[in-house]
Amino acid sequence: MVFYTMIVFPNCKINLGLHVVSKRPDGFHELETVFYPLPLTDALEVLSPGTLQFATSGIAVPGDSADNLCLKAWRLLKQDYPTLPEVNIHLHKNIPIGAGLGGGSADAAFMLQLLNSRFQLGITEEQLLIYAAQLGSDCPFFIQNKPCYATGRGEIMTPIELDLSGWSFVLVYPGVHINTGWAFSRITPKAPALSLQENILQPVETWQHTITNDFEAPVLDAHPALAAIKEKLYAEGAVYASMSGSGSAFVGIFPKNKIASIAFDHSYKVFIL
Repeated sequence: MVFYTMIVFPNCKINLGLHVVSKRPDGFHELETVFYPLPLTDALEVLSPGTLQFATSGIAVPGDSADNLCLKAWRLLKQDYPTLPEVNIHLHKNIPIGAGLGGGSADAAFMLQLLNSRFQLGITEEQLLIYAAQLGSDCPFFIQNKPCYATGRGEIMTPIELDLSGWSFVLVYPGVHINTGWAFSRITPKAPALSLQENILQPVETWQHTITNDFEAPVLDAHPALAAIKEKLYAEGAVYASMSGSGSAFVGIFPKNKIASIAFDHSYKVFIL
């Protein structure tokens, strides 16, 4: 019997600006944000043929492994493609969990694409986006994995010309897990005062005054010590710093190669990209 192994590296995303615009009739919220991919990755390995198994290493993944989004992605495709074989799945977690970096969503989206490729299912990108939306609001972004302005629950995406390759990024995760439902409960939806879609295309040096995240205030109110992260990023020379998603990771954007190291509390995880 010939065994096939495929390994992919799901990457994280950051939110540049995030506004909760309104509460929708379906119970979700109408959002607007800009998604930007960054090269902090997990590792996802699939071995076939095999029996359906799932294992993890690296950062501990909380909850029942049967509910992991990688398995949910396999089951979702299995419903429409009954001949999809069982596989052994191994996920090595490196992207912090509950950090606003979309690691779980990335794993699910990459799983969909890997199964489609390995077993030649012939699923179009448009169809993959539909499957991904069933797994989570952030999942469709990782199918395209390009800078975009996103609305709806985050699944309605418009590609934008945003190239930040001339900058360096510092991601700081303080180890505080922010529950997304709790974060939304602390927000009063409102239309943003400034146009994110326009301001994101202005020079990065202007973003400090124009690009905001609605979740930052309630998270810092509940965890005031985290405010020091943003302050330190600016003190070290960041031209823009903000919380990503519903938190609790913060991102600082620095001039390229101008940040070799940065000291935070020893319990924090710091990634320089």
